[in-house]
Amino acid sequence: MTSLLITGIGELTTNDEERGAASGDLGRIRDAAVVVEGDRIAWVSAAAEAPAADERFDADGRAVLPGWVDSHTHMVFAGDRTDEFEARMAGEAYAAGGINVTVDATRAASDDELLAGLDRLADEALRGGTTAFETKTGYGLTVEDEVRSARIASTRADSVTFLGAHLVPAGSDADEYVSLVCGEMLEAVAPLVDSIDVFCERGAFDEAQSRRVLEAGRDAGLALRVHGNQLGEGPGVRLAVELGAQSVDHVAFVSSDEIAMLAESWKTDARGTVATVLPACDLSTRMPLAPARDLLDAGAVVAIASNANPGTSYTTSMGFCVATAVLQMRLTVAEAVRAATLGGAIALGLDGEIGRVRVGDRADLQMLDAPSVTHLAYRPGVPLTSAVWQRGQRVV
Repeated sequence: MTSLLITGIGELTTNDEERGAASGDLGRIRDAAVVVEGDRIAWVSAAAEAPAADERFDADGRAVLPGWVDSHTHMVFAGDRTDEFEARMAGEAYAAGGINVTVDATRAASDDELLAGLDRLADEALRGGTTAFETKTGYGLTVEDEVRSARIASTRADSVTFLGAHLVPAGSDADEYVSLVCGEMLEAVAPLVDSIDVFCERGAFDEAQSRRVLEAGRDAGLALRVHGNQLGEGPGVRLAVELGAQSVDHVAFVSSDEIAMLAESWKTDARGTVATVLPACDLSTRMPLAPARDLLDAGAVVAIASNANPGTSYTTSMGFCVATAVLQMRLTVAEAVRAATLGGAIALGLDGEIGRVRVGDRADLQMLDAPSVTHLAYRPGVPLTSAVWQRGQRVV
């Protein structure tokens, strides 16, 4: 097995609690080195103590950190919603019904077209430092098209989520459609996915319908996720915590009681519910930014994700999301980087595998053309990722 020594690292972010990450410093090591063997991290410490390896890469003082873990995306789709975006920028309010435009285009697309679109976005994300991502179904909304989306998603994604409950298809009865989602559709899709999600929001699915979907998914052995509290106050956060969802995503409209509920979920159980914030989506829909600062201050676990999708957040740039979280959501750089790496891993239940630079974990790394992760917010909009290793192989 070939080993690689990455040395000359000016600042290494490990997210390793044993190195102080729990106190907020990201477990940073100055003048550091990492040894990779196969697809795993084999050694981490100061460069002066580095062992010999088969190959050597000199970071020349640049910063190295875990690859981004994007825990909420919708990358299997076809079509374009530029007109909707332009109308929203001109003052039209966002409504969930625009999803149907993408549903029609996705159903009409071939498998090859959908796979090419996924590959394009996944490759774009990889160039920006994203080494692991989740993606959802939800633009098919028939048994056949949801299965097809899940199958295509599984060719690239680290985690695939069944989102048949994304929207009630045009012309369908809501309760009858929920019965389809919880029955035949779930049974067909379940072998291809690891979690289930529901858009618990006005214009989509109410509390009773959302509960049916989540309980059916839980009974099928899937992890639970919730789109919640995006467009206004609602039951999403409460339902997610009650049912033990791995994450509740969007959380733009949450009360102090709901924030406390999310924080408390980590005090009473071995694993609580992650609050996933989607800053690019908040900006694109001109909605309030999620209260990430309040969530962290209360003790909640926060993840940052891109929500890459054609309607409300057509970006794969986790660097942009991190900069936004720092500059507009009042997170520190350390908090934002942690939320976009380890936070995403926790939201996916993969924090024993990715999100850290720790011996035994997957060798997913990115190097910045900068001496510190602080430059991610200090130089917003600049593409700083200059090298990426995924599963131990340099891919960028």
